[in-house]
Amino acid sequence: MRHPPRSGLLLVAAAVALVGTAVAPVVTAQGATPACSVEYSVTSQWDTGFQGAVRITNNTAAVSSWSVSFDFANGQKVSQGWNAKWSQSGTTVTAANESYNGSLATGASVSAGFLASRSGTNAVPTSFKLNGTTCNVDSDPSPTPTEPPASSTAPALHVSGNKLVDADGRNRRLLGVNRSGGEFMCVQGRGIWDGPVDDAAIKAIADWKANAVRIPLNEECWLGLSNIKPEYAGANYTAAVKDVVAKAEAHGMTPILDLHWTYGQYTGNSAGCSDVHATCQKPMPDMQYTPSFWSSVASTFKADPAVVFDLFNEPYPDRATSTTTQAWQCWKDGGTCPGIGYQVAGMQDLVDAVRGTGAKNVVMAGGLAYSNDLGQWLTYKPTDPTGNLVAAYHVYNFNTCANESCWNSTLAPVAAQVPLLAGEIGENTCSHSFVDQVMKWFDDRGLSYLGWTWNTWDCSSGPSLISNYDGTPTSYGTGLRDHLRAINP
Repeated sequence: MRHPPRSGLLLVAAAVALVGTAVAPVVTAQGATPACSVEYSVTSQWDTGFQGAVRITNNTAAVSSWSVSFDFANGQKVSQGWNAKWSQSGTTVTAANESYNGSLATGASVSAGFLASRSGTNAVPTSFKLNGTTCNVDSDPSPTPTEPPASSTAPALHVSGNKLVDADGRNRRLLGVNRSGGEFMCVQGRGIWDGPVDDAAIKAIADWKANAVRIPLNEECWLGLSNIKPEYAGANYTAAVKDVVAKAEAHGMTPILDLHWTYGQYTGNSAGCSDVHATCQKPMPDMQYTPSFWSSVASTFKADPAVVFDLFNEPYPDRATSTTTQAWQCWKDGGTCPGIGYQVAGMQDLVDAVRGTGAKNVVMAGGLAYSNDLGQWLTYKPTDPTGNLVAAYHVYNFNTCANESCWNSTLAPVAAQVPLLAGEIGENTCSHSFVDQVMKWFDDRGLSYLGWTWNTWDCSSGPSLISNYDGTPTSYGTGLRDHLRAINP
């Protein structure tokens, strides 16, 4: 996806005294300590609205990010807030940390406030969750292990013909979701992830019966360039990515590391921004930093054949150049490309950067038109000495190639020769009729696909699968969740 939302509702910087007129008490058995506690208060109220506040206390292991959720019972609607990123889907309200207050040590508390509309009754919410854990209740003295057994760990993968297979030669379709955030939070100076990525949050993805999760990244943050805040850059960013990869694998899911946002100024046709920095989708990766990015990523994960590399999110040199031939030549070989003002790293350059480290991990390469056009992918396919190359494809209801006729004519020939993975499927209708069609076509041919995206955004502005990081689906996400559970009971 080209333009993930940067935040939820408009935030108002304000300081509010937490003097409540209606408070949700913290109730636990005598002597017991809840995993977390949330105190909810109505600090002021009028005919059509009210001001509320929450105070969150973490009583378990320290966390680097937090998200608290609760449900309104009387149609209340949050309009704005402060000290957290507030959003609402249906009755469910979510408050996620800002970049400056994400860390919660054991026993630490944080407060946030909001304004909301109401009509009549304004009942206090009765249940609260912090990073998916129910608060204000006794801790379980014998909690179930958060790590699944070794048999559930993600398999080593390689390409065999036009299939992805594990070490024993068994076919492996990658079916799952995208977990956006790592591409934009850091470059915007707001953190590393958009919402929680603790074990409970990753387990919630696996509970949909997903066996893969694609993780978009930012090259400037990984490389630790000077324009990125140090706390979100370099070693800190790399450590955060390695942690999410480990959690995904522990829950049996294949992690796909995708280079999403890159350096290089482009102001031509369909430009996402005029910034030279990695703050939007560029038409092609840049020679200045992208080969170094992939050399570093590949060196970091080359000992782990469960990790898949997606070389570049959504190329669109076709919007900059005058002919399709020029676009495909730019796509493969890079260099000086018509209409693009920086030196381009072609797909061959990136394959070479990965293989130059000795990494044999599976590598994905998306085609033109934001990875929606694979019409000449086979003609310009990069040379991969390991043979572990996969064709990547993205499709939304608003794309050009978004029907069975196009899939039969352009995708089927590619899928007959190499593994084909739809790294992003989605629609902006807050429904799932289109992705249902996509999944059926891919299912009928034994192909792989991943839904965009596992984030709590407005499903119409940026297709969002969930309304809460505990895995509560949106009306759009219900289609993918129910389908994955049906085919992977």
